[in-house]
Order: sequence, then C-alpha cells, then structure tokens
Amino acid sequence: TICSGVDTIFHLAALIAIPYSYQAPRSFVETNVTGTLNVLEAARRSSIRRLIHTSTSEVYGTPATLPIRETHPLQAQSPYAASKVAADQLALSYHRSFEVPVCVLRPFNTYGPRQSTRAFLPSILTQMLAGKREIAVGRLDPRRDLTFVTDTADGFVKVAEADGVEGETIQLGTGADVTIQEVFDTAREILGVSATAKVDPRRLRPDPSEVLVLRSDPARAFEKLGWRATVSLAEGLR
Repeated sequence: TICSGVDTIFHLAALIAIPYSYQAPRSFVETNVTGTLNVLEAARRSSIRRLIHTSTSEVYGTPATLPIRETHPLQAQSPYAASKVAADQLALSYHRSFEVPVCVLRPFNTYGPRQSTRAFLPSILTQMLAGKREIAVGRLDPRRDLTFVTDTADGFVKVAEADGVEGETIQLGTGADVTIQEVFDTAREILGVSATAKVDPRRLRPDPSEVLVLRSDPARAFEKLGWRATVSLAEGLR
C-alpha cells in the first residue's frame, strides 16, 4: 500500500469549514469519515509505528464543565463536528480491534500563518489591514482557547516521538479562553486602527449549533508529552 515503508502517518486531511457543513453534510461524511477509514485501512495493512489522527475541540459542543478534559462527553452541534466524532471513534476502534498504533490528537482553535482567509482571525486582520473601518464578523460572545500554530505543530512532533500513547486522546490547548470580542479588540490595538465590528448574518451558526465556550485542560498533554503552549495571544497576533 501507500503506507509501505512508512514510519509515522500524520492524518490531517479533512473538510473543516463549519458553515459549509450545513450546506453539504454528505461531503463531510465522505471526506472526514470514509477518508479516515481509508487511511486506517492502509495503516492496518502496513507495519507503521504511529498514526496521529487529528481531531477537533468542536467534538465537545458547549461543555457541561470547564476546563474540558479528554474524558468530557462528546456532543456534536454541527455536521462537521459529527463527522469528526465519527472519525475519532473509528480511529480508536481500529486501535482496539486491530492494534493499529493510533493516537488521537485534539487541537483547540489553532491560528497563525497560512491559515485559511475564511477563518475569523485572518478575515478580520485582512479587513483591518485593507483599511476597512466596519469589519464583518459573526457572534462576538463565544469564548475560544486560541493556540498559535507553532505550538500546535510542536505538539504533533511530540506525540509522534512519545512512547506509550497508542489508544490515547490528547488535547492541545493553552488552558485559557477569550471572547471573540476580546480577540477583535486585541487585533485592533495591535494594528492601531479604530475599526468597529458589524455582525454579518452569513457568519452566524444556527443558535442551537453555536459552541459557546471552549477551554482545554492541558494537563494530559504535559504529562504524556511534556508539551505546553508558549505563545501568547498578543504575540501570536503580532
């Protein structure tokens, strides 16, 4: 198979645009679930050392308790999240059923260079840098645990190198959360602009589908990987 002679697989392929998942849910199942099945089958037929499957904090929905630990119940609030829950469980089932050396890595909201311009931060930054004074946004009250991409990448490297993490689920997050409004204000201050936020209805999720807060407990990542986030939000935005 394509995995012959491969030591480590980083499985990051997925459809990730939550708004699009409301319009084309079947494509999310075909890519995120069936696509993951294809990767798992290829890994099962080869002698790989480690398969890192990429999850998402969206699988928790709006949590019942904070901070969120890996043991928190899963609650998909969008078709995207549902497809990722299914992919995560499929990956873990292949570890239990066929001893495929899988680790599920669950990043919280990652941001930084090369991020899709459709995402919140690149969207508002590009609008501000273009000189717009009225910036189109979605809801400003949800809270997110924002992790800079170099920290997330470091977590992927560490989980590839760690011993004894097969069958584990490990989160990557800072352990702190900020509102989208606070992120907007910080970006505005760093750029030195006087822009204001204007809600664009096209950027809103259906109310029962909105995840109101995400904040990780990073203890397991530190225990298993020696990993912790090091880049502050202000530094990451700069």
